[in-house]
Amino acid sequence: MIQPGQTIGIIGGGQLGRMMGLAAKEAGFKIAVLDPTKNSPCGQLADIEIVAPYNDEEALNELSQVSDVITFEFENIDYEGLKRLTKKAYVPQGAELVRITQNRINEKAEIRAAGVPVAPYITAETYEELVQKIDELGFPCIVKTAFGGYDGKGQVKLEAKEQIESAKDLFTHSSCIAEAFVPFDKEISVIIQRNPAGQTYCLPIAENIHKHHILHESIVPARVDEAVLQQAEDAAKKIAGHLELVGTLAVEMFVLPDGTIIINELAPRPHNSGHYSIEACNISQFHQHIRAVCGWPLREPKLWAPSIMVNVLGEHVAPLQERIADYPEWSIHLYGKAEVKEKRKMGHVTIMTENLDETLQEIEQSSIWQDNN
Repeated sequence: MIQPGQTIGIIGGGQLGRMMGLAAKEAGFKIAVLDPTKNSPCGQLADIEIVAPYNDEEALNELSQVSDVITFEFENIDYEGLKRLTKKAYVPQGAELVRITQNRINEKAEIRAAGVPVAPYITAETYEELVQKIDELGFPCIVKTAFGGYDGKGQVKLEAKEQIESAKDLFTHSSCIAEAFVPFDKEISVIIQRNPAGQTYCLPIAENIHKHHILHESIVPARVDEAVLQQAEDAAKKIAGHLELVGTLAVEMFVLPDGTIIINELAPRPHNSGHYSIEACNISQFHQHIRAVCGWPLREPKLWAPSIMVNVLGEHVAPLQERIADYPEWSIHLYGKAEVKEKRKMGHVTIMTENLDETLQEIEQSSIWQDNN
């Protein structure tokens, strides 16, 4: 067990690292952070700030020397550097989880290997291979780069074969995966957390609403049947067991019209859709993550009240600040990012409520997020 007073190293200094760091600080840990940007959101509260690229060998060595345990805030870090780090530092999550989730082709294969359903898909190393194989899949479908891409970037939806050339540029970045477009009723996510002893818990399941391919709202509990919630939790547990998870895994899913689920994608870290847990649960995803990587026993999560989390993008910051006095029940989180940009995640708001419909209407009527409608 890693004890209070020892140092937790975090690779990545964004908002997830910041919220991890705040949870660690509450328990008395010290924080070291490695990030390419000085005074990053996590760097602002770190005891040790290492400013360097994620693949900088000297910086990784420094992080290993000052840290008693090392975790990461997101998957788009340097896999090879992380793999080398596991040889000289305590990285309980290992590097394999990053290798799998960095690459959509690897990820889909592992989800299938866990015995959990995914949408039909094909893989292609080149554009020419995509052209040859696309009829196996049919239309509509979505072509995505295997590496990189988030919030709708790095993907193209094809309604018919005549549009296939619009996917050609994706191959300049990496090989690609093409997935059948599956009509679905809702998107939900399960955040599952596991410690090295295998103790495992899921947070209450969130229903997610996206605008412009970016998460807009998470509604908890998800407005689906109990049977769907049970399917979702069972699927997340199968995946976590198959991957021998330590730490946190967010499992994003589609709920189909017949009440079945398919897995969309994985994120090996705390997730935007779990931010509600800071106020709305007896333990947040960040506190539980720190417990997991430090080898502590986990706490069974409980939801205090139905809740809605709303993302605050760059264009929402000013209107939100103007309305703070009007909504005393709202919990406001801003991440300390230096530059406000449109569509950039700058913070979030969590609202605990006894009436989800009324609160959704209140959010709408605030006009803060009117551009997202």
